[in-house]
Amino acid sequence: MNTMNKIASAVALLCAAGTTMADDIDINPSWYIQPSVNAMKPDSNFGVDKNGWGGGLRFGKPVSDVWDVQFGTTYARSKDADQRYQQNTLGVDGLYMFSRKSVRPFVLVGAGMQRDRADNNLLHASGNSAYVNAGLGIQADLSDQWSVQADLRTVHGFLRGDDFGFKHPNNHYLTVGLNYAFDKKPTPAPARVVEPEPAPVVQAAPQPPAPVPAPPPQRFEKITLSATELFAFDSAKLTEGQPKLDEIATALNSAPEVGNVVVTGYSDRIGSSKYNVKLSEHRAQTVKAYLVSKGVAEGRLSAVGKGEANPVATCTDKKKPALIKCLAPNRRVEIEQISIERKVQ
Repeated sequence: MNTMNKIASAVALLCAAGTTMADDIDINPSWYIQPSVNAMKPDSNFGVDKNGWGGGLRFGKPVSDVWDVQFGTTYARSKDADQRYQQNTLGVDGLYMFSRKSVRPFVLVGAGMQRDRADNNLLHASGNSAYVNAGLGIQADLSDQWSVQADLRTVHGFLRGDDFGFKHPNNHYLTVGLNYAFDKKPTPAPARVVEPEPAPVVQAAPQPPAPVPAPPPQRFEKITLSATELFAFDSAKLTEGQPKLDEIATALNSAPEVGNVVVTGYSDRIGSSKYNVKLSEHRAQTVKAYLVSKGVAEGRLSAVGKGEANPVATCTDKKKPALIKCLAPNRRVEIEQISIERKVQ
């Protein structure tokens, strides 16, 4: 078995194993760049039957729970003494991911344009044509922003004219690339801190109740906190120093009779709806966990994420920095049904 077949078998085994490796993780929605190196097995009809080498550059992005799209260019050249053949491609691929775990097998299909050039005893020609390709591969995470990708594909061309003497050549490529995501993966909510149940209290013999004045009626109020004050943009990790959350925790600890406190996270409309719902839920869970860490019983709190629902600001800005700034009021966390005697400033 030659080297190309050995590597292809290893890729296939990794794809089969990928569904059992690693724990589920959230998808990183960021664009990524992929420089790569490749090995090419050229079609023998090009006059050179020796393996060649080359490189490429692609850009990619997850566009759904199961699809990535990648586009870019590759170059490979095969040389045997004075016999030469080279191929350039420019196209786009769709990668169907079998999982979104840290190790992700996939199949790919794509299309584009290729340029072939042969200079050997059999051919002296060059030309452009359309191509389609298909293959399989695997991605594996190295960190929040780095991953490695390997794939094996067949490039099927549609050369026309008499220069090459045939119209449907097939080249085989093994490609290994390093992906760098431009943004980090959203930080998951911190682990919950579970409060122990209070010990039962032994009641003394009942005494005649003393007359007490009627308690003031309960007053419920909603507190809205700007996400800009709590988190960095597109992050669910609290920034250092949270005096407002500390004040809310103090108020709740001084009024233990207040329950059913709802922490609701909202996001702006930038990004996909599904991603925004996840981000807003992570933020709500982070605020809840912070209050619990300050002594508030977890059973008194619940956290929900509503994504881009119920916006308080409507913006039409075209440039992204201005749009992000305009939509800041929509990125918020609301805490409702707190029965306290004063409003948190």
